[in-house]
Amino acid sequence: MRCPEGGGLTAERRAFREGIRLRAGRRFAAGERTAVIAKDLRVSVRSVERWRRAWREGGLEALRSAGPANSPAVSDAQFAVLEEELGKGPAAHGFGDERWTLARAQTVIRHQLRLSLSVATVWRLLKRHGWSWQAPARRAPEHDDHAVELWKKEVWPPVKGSRRRVGAGSSSRTRPASP
Repeated sequence: MRCPEGGGLTAERRAFREGIRLRAGRRFAAGERTAVIAKDLRVSVRSVERWRRAWREGGLEALRSAGPANSPAVSDAQFAVLEEELGKGPAAHGFGDERWTLARAQTVIRHQLRLSLSVATVWRLLKRHGWSWQAPARRAPEHDDHAVELWKKEVWPPVKGSRRRVGAGSSSRTRPASP
């Protein structure tokens, strides 16, 4: 079961799974067979084999949880700095208009936090902290409904063209000139 924030398993679920692995580890020490352990713990034989291999190499400590699968690359303190910078607006960071894009946020992260994150990671980071994609609340002042309608009626039809052929068609796809 995934967390709603997109951060992997919940802490309770991670602890539950760790408990199963530790029970398996105690049974490894007792010399029990893999298939019996798998059946009793209701897990796959392959998982028990993987746990046994880890147990052989590192004991019970190797079966403990390593924590969340995708720990955030940006700490809470760093994100607070980032949020403050994003709040200043794109113009404060040298961008020509008032639109935040992922690439622009990525640039701010690179300059302010000295971190190099992919655009996808920037999106996940912002989403995890409650930021979302935004549509403009109003139309741009330059928008002209009359000009748009005129363009749709006069310019677009010739550009679009017709999908139908002017001449007689053919029933053969491979030889269009055939009768």
